[in-house]
Amino acid sequence: MQRHTTLGEFIIGNQKDFPYAKGELSALLSSIRLAGKMVNQEINKAGLAEILGKFGSDNVQGEEQMKLDVLANDLFISTLRSRGEICGIASEEMEDYVSFDEDIHKDAKYVVLIDPLDGSSNIDVNVTVGTIFSIYRRISEPGTPVTLEDFLQPGNKQVAAGYLAYGTSTMLVFTTGNGVNGFTYDPGIGSFFLSHPKMQIPEDGKIYSINEGNYVHFPEGVKKYIKWCQELDPATNRPLTSRYIGSLVADFHRNLLKGGVYIYPKGTTAPKGKLRLLYECNPMAYLMEQAGGAASDGYTRIMDLDPTELHERVPFFCGSKTMVAKAEEFMDQYRD
Repeated sequence: MQRHTTLGEFIIGNQKDFPYAKGELSALLSSIRLAGKMVNQEINKAGLAEILGKFGSDNVQGEEQMKLDVLANDLFISTLRSRGEICGIASEEMEDYVSFDEDIHKDAKYVVLIDPLDGSSNIDVNVTVGTIFSIYRRISEPGTPVTLEDFLQPGNKQVAAGYLAYGTSTMLVFTTGNGVNGFTYDPGIGSFFLSHPKMQIPEDGKIYSINEGNYVHFPEGVKKYIKWCQELDPATNRPLTSRYIGSLVADFHRNLLKGGVYIYPKGTTAPKGKLRLLYECNPMAYLMEQAGGAASDGYTRIMDLDPTELHERVPFFCGSKTMVAKAEEFMDQYRD
């Protein structure tokens, strides 16, 4: 029986990919792995533990928080704070970033941006949810308090990014700039094992993922692209397939494996788009590009955008290169 590589073994074996890190990045990824295992455990027992449902307050975006949103946020912050690799964290669930000023963090070189529980509105109906994370080297001098500028970096400055998908199986998918690898959690052993090495998205795909319920609010270019997707393909005599779960991690993961495009455009109900540049778009764009795909706001590469605030929102087009390019063609042709 073939023995699969554990996540810990993989990280140690690939330390050469980030020699400047001197082990800190490896330890940081291990901390994210640990927090992910704890969140996974809470999600799996959520119905029995009475932690499903609404928390009773809104987050900084004015969105109603679920109980597991708060729990996941607290677990990731406490786990990362207990280690000395990062000097601060920014979360989609908090208005401002948190600076770690304890002695163990005084020489820390990294900051983390995180969406602790993406897709949490689906948690009550047992749909796959996830955690999205992004890691940067700080700009400010180590030993000084972390600054806002440490977090407001373009996506092309990321040193690592990834997500955990909590579904029928739990997976950790991440990149450090040397391709994308996926690890599946074995709850019996308590370890993540390499199950999807060197993940690559197909150049083209047959799936488009968008909430067509918002069609009336979409830019004209998106409307034209959807109509193009619904036309019969001469080769198959079939249109493209529409698949939309409403959990970014779930939609992204499916398209990464099968080929497709995910679109969340701007619209009247979300004038700048709904997804956050720092917590969702940048990390997913980094993963997608490393897997051979593309990500843009309809006109510009996502990872070249300069963020101006922690909770900035942008339109998001992400997936197979050919499909993203086609959507951009329509956006360019039918500019607002």
